Amino acid sequence: MRKLLLSLALVLGITTSATADITFVVPQKPGAGTTVWTEIVAKELEPFLGEKINIKLIPGARDIPGFNAFHNELRFKDDHFMVSHGGNGVAFLQENVDYNYADYDSVGLMNLNIIAGIRKDYKAGEKISFAAGSGMVPEAFAMTMLMCGPDLTMDQYIACFNKHVTWVSGMSGGERRLAFKRGELNGTRENPAAYKKHVESNPDAEVWFHHGILDAATGTHSDDPNYPGYQFEILFQQMYGTPADMCDEMYDAYKLVKSFRDGMQKAIWANKGNPNTKKLQDALTAMSKDPTAVANIQKKVGKYEWKIGVDGNAQRDTLMTFVTQEALTNLVKFNTEALGLNSVLKTKLAMR
Repeated sequence: MRKLLLSLALVLGITTSATADITFVVPQKPGAGTTVWTEIVAKELEPFLGEKINIKLIPGARDIPGFNAFHNELRFKDDHFMVSHGGNGVAFLQENVDYNYADYDSVGLMNLNIIAGIRKDYKAGEKISFAAGSGMVPEAFAMTMLMCGPDLTMDQYIACFNKHVTWVSGMSGGERRLAFKRGELNGTRENPAAYKKHVESNPDAEVWFHHGILDAATGTHSDDPNYPGYQFEILFQQMYGTPADMCDEMYDAYKLVKSFRDGMQKAIWANKGNPNTKKLQDALTAMSKDPTAVANIQKKVGKYEWKIGVDGNAQRDTLMTFVTQEALTNLVKFNTEALGLNSVLKTKLAMR
């Protein structure tokens, strides 16, 4: 098999290393969302790379230790690359972490989305029961604005959230999915691959909303063609007859946190100056143009665009333009007062 992969790589014109395989560092445990995504992509990518891709799992609290380990040590190994997810982007905004996206080059990122589902037996006006977690912050912002409408202060939005939402803490991903299936929770959210597996297949569930796809060139979000018509901004306009940005400071904080989570929902990073980066970028480009590989990935993940190399860097740079002192302050305020999260106001981020 190894000889076959190397021969295929030579036919495709991809240079390979005869000695070292590639290692993808993933900050999660087996079976978790980013682990599964990495396995899907690595399987399709290997033939174009001509090398085996090893997956190194480093799980830990809120998936931060694995990324910290890459930043502090593993990134200096030229055969190691980081696979991060949206929760890492959220933590970058509101927690003390070691990693810094400015220190890396994008191998490629998949411009993804998160989809929220709701039980079909939910009746308007009922309280929403939803599993808590730092990765659920954009959903909390979105559901609050959908339920409470425009033109409120942050304090009013926080009070409205506390009135209409039961934020259930302490659940693992598996427990959350089982509770939603049983009807113990009436709301949930998943990345595209997990949504297909756990929610779309559930006859008692339907799409509630999603956050849209980031356009790095304009800094705006557009509807997800996989779930058309359910973008938060579209639903808000339909419900209230006014744009969602009329929620002012609440919307700005929401746009910041959803963009960092979903705009880098699944991303592969290299340390700056890594001599193997271009080889991996070239292989990813070839894979992204191969009909069979694309079909295999889309079957499990959905139709989402790759941003490779400079395009991935441009997306990261666009996200940094959303970071303002006001948006960070209101993000931390909502997190601490509504969601009970231990968020940190990172004022230096707004000074970059």
